[in-house]
Formats: sequence, structure tokens, C-alpha cells
Amino acid sequence: MQPIQERKVHGVAVFDFDGTSIDGQSGSLFTRYLFRSHIMSLRSLVRLIWWGVRYELHLPYRQGEARELVFGALEGMSAREVDALMERFHDEVLAPLYRPRALEEVRRCHERGLVVLLVSATFEPIAALGAKTMGADGFAATRMKRDATGGYTGCVEGPVVAGAEKYRAVARWCDEHLGPGDWSLEAAYGDHHTDVDLLARARRACAVCPGKTLSAVARKNGWPILDWDAEPAPGGS
Repeated sequence: MQPIQERKVHGVAVFDFDGTSIDGQSGSLFTRYLFRSHIMSLRSLVRLIWWGVRYELHLPYRQGEARELVFGALEGMSAREVDALMERFHDEVLAPLYRPRALEEVRRCHERGLVVLLVSATFEPIAALGAKTMGADGFAATRMKRDATGGYTGCVEGPVVAGAEKYRAVARWCDEHLGPGDWSLEAAYGDHHTDVDLLARARRACAVCPGKTLSAVARKNGWPILDWDAEPAPGGS
């Protein structure tokens, strides 16, 4: 009789990107980058600002609208040119914004044997660079549609990876790469109240440099509140 092999369950740690792993918001920073580079028009910029106002005030808005406005400014560029532009943006603007404590926490999670996943509403090419920079094992982010030739259409493909969609995106990635039922969400790190659904599903939820709403939720639930800006960098005094 063959011995029954014990089923391995992979522990997963999920890091939000904007405001958590980096000290900034990649979407708004990319918009400014496009405007300063004379790629985005003032009209499109104003429309994006109005979208941001509605988002912050909890007024009606459509998640995909902001992403489509950004890609509308990139109309006429090939997919290769768009990806190269995002890489330059990442290296010039986002690279200095990574929080040392976030990178250190990724290392600690790996030492614990956890699979590390980056999740974000940002565009996939930016998230891919973020995951590589942080040493994450994978990422889940917003995907833009491509046409038959591989070019971007300017439309969002599937849901924007924000709010409750973050956990669903994490679950899809883990089911595909680790196996359905073969993973558990051990830790999650987020900074915004829209991350609450993801955080609430983790065995250890951490609110990183949170706003007032998430701070209140974290205190109510007994979640650690981490100030990765105030704490000294690894190796510091």
C-alpha cells in the first residue's frame, strides 16, 4: 500500500503597490509624466483630475475610465513603444519611491517560506517591473486589451484590479500557479480603505501608512499599523 502523501499548502503574502510598497501613486504620477512629456493633452488631464476628485469624494465613477483616458493619450504608439515608455517612467520616477521597509518585508516573507505576490490597479507592465524590483514571485494587475496584431486598443480587459477585485485577482493567480486549495493567504499589506476586503481575508493583515478610514478599521480589528516612513531603514540605527 502506497503511503498517503501530505498535501502541501503554500503560504502567500500579498503586497499592495501604490502607497504601500512605494511612497506614491503610480497612476497619478504616470499621468503627470505623460503631460510633462507633451504626450497627454490638457483636456485629458482635466478629465483625469475630475475622475480623481470623484474617486476621493466617493462620488459615482467608473474604474476603467481613468485607464482608458491614459491609454487614449498613447494612441498611435505601438505596443513596444508604450511598454518602453512605461519602463522609462518606472526607472525615472518610481524607482526612487520604493520603501526600504517594503523590500525588507518581502525578504522576511521569503525567509518564512511564503510566496510573495504584488497586487495593484496599475497597468501590467508597471506591475511586472515592480514585482521584479521587489523580488516578488508574481503579480496581478490591470490588463489592457490588445488587438490581433498585439497592439493596445485603449480599453481595459476584464475588471480593474482594485477594491474587492484585488482578492479575486490574487485567488486566480494562486489557483493557476499553486493549485486550487493548495494555498492560504497568510499576510496582506495595504494602505487604503479599498484594501480592506483583501486585508480581512489574510491571517495577518497590516495597514501600512494608512489614511484615516483604514486606520480606524485597523484599530477596530486589531491589525498592526506600520509606519514604514518613520521607521529606520534596514541596517540603520
